[in-house]
Amino acid sequence: MSITRDSASAVCDAVLADRYLGTGETARDQVFRRVARALAEAEPPDRRQHAARLFYGNMLRGAIGAGRIMANAGTSKHATMVNCFVHPIVGPDVPVARQDDIARALAQALTTLRMGGGVGYDFSPVAPADALVSASDDGTGDVCDVIERFDLACQSVALTDTRGGAQMAVLRCDHPDLDEFINAKRGRRRWTTLNVSVAATAEFMEAVARDTEWRLQHRAAPNRQRLATGAHLLDNGNWCYARVPARQLWARIVEAAHESAEPGLLFIDTIRASNDLADIESIVATNPCGEQPLPAWGSCVLGPIDLSRRVRHPFGVGGMPAFDFAGLARLVHVQVRMLDNAIDVTRWPLPEHGHEARSKRRIGVGVTGLADALTMMCLRYDTPQGRDLASAIGRCLRDNAYAASAALARERGAYPLFGGERILSTGCFASALPDAVRADIARYGLRNSHLLSIAPTGSVSLAFGGNCSSGIEPAFDWAYRRQLRLRHQAPRAYRIENHAYRCFRALCGEQAALPDYFVTASQVSGDDHLRMVAAIQPFIDAGISKTVLVPSGVSRERVGDMLYRAWQFGLKGVTIFRPEAGADEVLSVLPASAGRPACFC
Repeated sequence: MSITRDSASAVCDAVLADRYLGTGETARDQVFRRVARALAEAEPPDRRQHAARLFYGNMLRGAIGAGRIMANAGTSKHATMVNCFVHPIVGPDVPVARQDDIARALAQALTTLRMGGGVGYDFSPVAPADALVSASDDGTGDVCDVIERFDLACQSVALTDTRGGAQMAVLRCDHPDLDEFINAKRGRRRWTTLNVSVAATAEFMEAVARDTEWRLQHRAAPNRQRLATGAHLLDNGNWCYARVPARQLWARIVEAAHESAEPGLLFIDTIRASNDLADIESIVATNPCGEQPLPAWGSCVLGPIDLSRRVRHPFGVGGMPAFDFAGLARLVHVQVRMLDNAIDVTRWPLPEHGHEARSKRRIGVGVTGLADALTMMCLRYDTPQGRDLASAIGRCLRDNAYAASAALARERGAYPLFGGERILSTGCFASALPDAVRADIARYGLRNSHLLSIAPTGSVSLAFGGNCSSGIEPAFDWAYRRQLRLRHQAPRAYRIENHAYRCFRALCGEQAALPDYFVTASQVSGDDHLRMVAAIQPFIDAGISKTVLVPSGVSRERVGDMLYRAWQFGLKGVTIFRPEAGADEVLSVLPASAGRPACFC
């Protein structure tokens, strides 16, 4: 594949034009004005002009909406501003999926996918192979058959943009079809529209640690043939299909993750224990990228803030580098209001989405450009000092997002299902907030049940961030090849540069040697990838999308160690990625001799 040697600005402009410019728009400024006006429509008429100016100014300073907001707000598209959803496969209190449940879930998924939403599902209610669902039902096929149907349905969706549909398939760690699910994507391109994750319980992880047996069980009764082989009814009403060594299952998960980067792991009990609404909702899945654990029909509007824009005197040029926490706090306050407005002005694919969203008003203030900000602060991503600054940024996000939500509750009212005693009780997420913020919550409530979520930000970081590092990931490289599919054409490879690197060259010169605080994702150890998530997670009430990049030659044992350590660190989920030699990668390192385009900062 030939490489088009565009400047970084040309690539960013191409992505902007392909995915975010509306009819008649030619520049980012026009996108910001359109989005700001659209989201200000949720305000009283006499405040709309002021709110639009606030939102516009925030976007100019790097606090934008996620991709669906930037592409769809203020347009005539039949599309949603919401990136992430979770759909149930069965209705409430229905333990086993039947044919009509699957057909209904497929139709609901197609509606949401067509409007631009990504959807996650827990397929655990699907009966295992050879199970007897009922005498009147001819079965649904096993879990992998059902997932295949969702994949094919998503591939059939005609989307107006180039993103393609995105889905997440989750399966509990005790489902009898777990082994087939784990190995479904090994060595073949299967389920191309779906990421897959195993919902690993604390009990399972402890069984792995103790090397004890693990029960594979399900509510559906096995057929007579399976019953004759020893399946039996348990006290909890499930049928036990088999008992296997927990470490045997763990080894299969590790082997598959080592080979194909999937499945990821969702530490489902950690997710539930940190959810302040655990007593009124059940979370069994996440959105496709894993940053947003959600209940049935749950959704979240997202909006990242570019942290690289908050560094003063980057690289120590003109003074000591300093991070502008006060500026970040101001951006967060406006961002909370803007995302809360999106709930009221967006189009919802299904009535269930709107009802769930309005009852809890989940939003996800996030970040991008963390690694660039650390580099510009002369800090290595993989050091305690870098993680300390990341933690301080997380604390600033948390404290100001909750303060802003309490202020909105004073103005607009708390979300309908708010319970002050529950939210402020010892051990809940809000219990760690500053006293002044907790006092405001006690007095006024919260406008939003959840406020913080760190998503991958690939396209918006290109289109609006000058190719800053994505989310909280380290920079992939300083100059590299990136494949992009534009206007439904075949992918083209562009040479592109990282934002912090271009700024360094602009400020320090073309010949200046890169200081040792310039570190790329491949130079960060697996443990240090995990430590960065662990440093930030205590300040994020939802989840964090983060890939642990490991060398292609890493052993299976090492991958297993990192997956297990992620649980020990208290992370909510983890994905390991080991690049395969010769694979057709979206991102690839350029030869050292490759030239560089004109830089800009």
